[in-house]
Amino acid sequence: MYVMTTRFGNVPIEQVDVLRFEQGLIGMEKCREWVLLADITNDSLAWLQSLDRPEVALAVVSPRRFVKDYQIRVSSRDIAPLGSTSMKSLQVLAILNRHEDTLTLNLKAPIVVNLENNRGRQVVAKNDHEVQFVLGATIPMRRSA
Repeated sequence: MYVMTTRFGNVPIEQVDVLRFEQGLIGMEKCREWVLLADITNDSLAWLQSLDRPEVALAVVSPRRFVKDYQIRVSSRDIAPLGSTSMKSLQVLAILNRHEDTLTLNLKAPIVVNLENNRGRQVVAKNDHEVQFVLGATIPMRRSA
Protein backbone atom coordinates (compact mmCIF):
# COMPACT_ATOMS: atom_id res chain seq x y z
CA MET A 1 0.00 0.00 0.00
CA TYR A 2 1.02 3.62 -0.42
CA VAL A 3 0.68 6.58 1.90
CA MET A 4 0.73 10.15 0.61
CA THR A 5 2.87 12.40 2.79
CA THR A 6 3.63 16.09 2.63
CA ARG A 7 7.36 15.68 3.33
CA PHE A 8 8.18 12.53 1.34
CA GLY A 9 5.48 12.30 -1.31
CA ASN A 10 3.86 8.95 -2.07
CA VAL A 11 5.63 6.31 0.06
CA PRO A 12 5.16 2.54 -0.22
CA ILE A 13 4.57 0.85 3.14
CA GLU A 14 3.51 -2.58 4.32
CA GLN A 15 0.55 -2.98 6.66
CA VAL A 16 2.78 -5.03 8.98
CA ASP A 17 4.97 -1.92 9.47
CA VAL A 18 2.16 0.27 10.81
CA LEU A 19 2.71 1.23 14.46
CA ARG A 20 -0.38 1.71 16.62
CA PHE A 21 -0.36 4.33 19.39
CA GLU A 22 -3.65 3.85 21.26
CA GLN A 23 -3.33 7.22 23.02
CA GLY A 24 -1.58 9.07 20.21
CA LEU A 25 1.37 11.26 21.14
CA ILE A 26 1.42 14.18 23.55
CA GLY A 27 -0.27 17.04 21.72
CA MET A 28 -1.33 14.74 18.86
CA GLU A 29 -3.74 12.41 20.60
CA LYS A 30 -5.79 11.80 17.44
CA CYS A 31 -2.75 10.58 15.49
CA ARG A 32 -2.77 6.89 16.31
CA GLU A 33 -1.25 5.19 13.29
CA TRP A 34 2.36 5.82 12.36
CA VAL A 35 5.12 4.27 10.31
CA LEU A 36 8.85 4.51 10.91
CA LEU A 37 10.73 5.58 7.76
CA ALA A 38 14.51 5.30 7.47
CA ASP A 39 16.35 8.43 6.39
CA ILE A 40 18.28 7.59 3.22
CA THR A 41 21.01 10.14 3.93
CA ASN A 42 21.62 9.56 7.64
CA ASP A 43 21.49 6.17 9.36
CA SER A 44 21.24 7.88 12.78
CA LEU A 45 17.93 9.43 11.85
CA ALA A 46 14.46 8.04 11.14
CA TRP A 47 11.09 9.67 10.59
CA LEU A 48 7.94 8.80 12.51
CA GLN A 49 5.35 9.54 9.85
CA SER A 50 1.71 9.95 10.86
CA LEU A 51 -0.76 8.04 8.71
CA ASP A 52 -3.61 10.11 10.14
CA ARG A 53 -2.09 13.47 9.22
CA PRO A 54 0.15 13.39 6.13
CA GLU A 55 1.79 16.70 7.07
CA VAL A 56 3.18 15.31 10.36
CA ALA A 57 6.56 13.57 10.32
CA LEU A 58 8.75 13.63 13.42
CA ALA A 59 12.51 13.19 13.27
CA VAL A 60 13.51 10.49 15.78
CA VAL A 61 16.81 9.00 16.93
CA SER A 62 18.02 6.47 19.45
CA PRO A 63 18.86 8.63 22.47
CA ARG A 64 21.65 6.21 23.42
CA ARG A 65 23.50 7.16 20.27
CA PHE A 66 24.01 10.65 21.69
CA VAL A 67 23.70 10.11 25.45
CA LYS A 68 25.65 6.93 26.19
CA ASP A 69 24.29 6.33 29.70
CA TYR A 70 20.68 7.24 28.84
CA GLN A 71 18.13 5.13 30.67
CA ILE A 72 14.52 5.79 31.48
CA ARG A 73 12.53 4.82 34.51
CA VAL A 74 8.84 4.27 33.90
CA SER A 75 6.21 2.38 35.81
CA SER A 76 5.18 -1.06 34.60
CA ARG A 77 1.72 0.48 34.20
CA ASP A 78 3.15 2.79 31.52
CA ILE A 79 4.56 -0.03 29.40
CA ALA A 80 1.93 -2.71 30.06
CA PRO A 81 -0.24 -1.52 27.11
CA LEU A 82 2.71 -2.33 24.86
CA GLY A 83 2.47 -6.01 25.77
CA SER A 84 5.77 -6.05 27.64
CA THR A 85 6.81 -6.03 31.26
CA SER A 86 10.44 -5.10 30.64
CA MET A 87 12.07 -2.11 28.95
CA LYS A 88 14.73 -4.48 27.60
CA SER A 89 12.39 -5.75 24.88
CA LEU A 90 11.32 -2.28 23.73
CA GLN A 91 12.88 0.24 21.37
CA VAL A 92 13.29 3.76 22.75
CA LEU A 93 13.30 6.77 20.43
CA ALA A 94 13.72 10.46 21.19
CA ILE A 95 12.07 13.19 19.16
CA LEU A 96 14.58 15.52 17.54
CA ASN A 97 13.72 19.21 17.26
CA ARG A 98 15.40 22.09 15.48
CA HIS A 99 15.47 25.50 17.15
CA GLU A 100 17.16 27.86 14.67
CA ASP A 101 20.72 26.44 14.47
CA THR A 102 20.38 24.14 17.48
CA LEU A 103 19.19 20.54 17.57
CA THR A 104 17.61 19.20 20.74
CA LEU A 105 16.35 15.82 21.92
CA ASN A 106 13.32 15.33 24.11
CA LEU A 107 14.79 12.92 26.66
CA LYS A 108 11.98 13.44 29.18
CA ALA A 109 9.16 12.04 27.01
CA PRO A 110 10.59 9.38 24.69
CA ILE A 111 8.64 7.17 22.34
CA VAL A 112 8.68 3.50 23.28
CA VAL A 113 7.83 0.84 20.68
CA ASN A 114 7.33 -2.90 20.94
CA LEU A 115 8.46 -4.03 17.48
CA GLU A 116 7.05 -7.53 18.02
CA ASN A 117 3.43 -6.33 18.07
CA ASN A 118 3.86 -2.82 16.60
CA ARG A 119 2.41 -1.02 19.60
CA GLY A 120 3.86 2.29 20.65
CA ARG A 121 3.47 4.85 23.36
CA GLN A 122 5.00 8.13 24.40
CA VAL A 123 5.92 7.97 28.06
CA VAL A 124 7.07 10.56 30.57
CA ALA A 125 10.21 9.32 32.30
CA LYS A 126 10.46 9.49 36.07
CA ASN A 127 14.14 10.35 35.67
CA ASP A 128 15.29 13.94 35.76
CA HIS A 129 15.89 14.17 32.00
CA GLU A 130 15.73 17.32 29.90
CA VAL A 131 12.91 18.12 27.50
CA GLN A 132 15.40 20.04 25.32
CA PHE A 133 18.77 18.31 25.56
CA VAL A 134 21.09 20.25 23.22
CA LEU A 135 23.13 18.14 20.82
CA GLY A 136 26.71 19.20 20.28
CA ALA A 137 27.04 17.95 16.71
CA THR A 138 24.53 18.74 14.04
CA ILE A 139 22.57 16.08 12.21
CA PRO A 140 21.56 16.94 8.66
CA MET A 141 17.77 16.89 8.37
CA ARG A 142 16.91 16.64 4.71
CA ARG A 143 13.48 16.39 3.20
CA SER A 144 13.93 12.84 1.88
CA ALA A 145 13.43 9.48 3.50
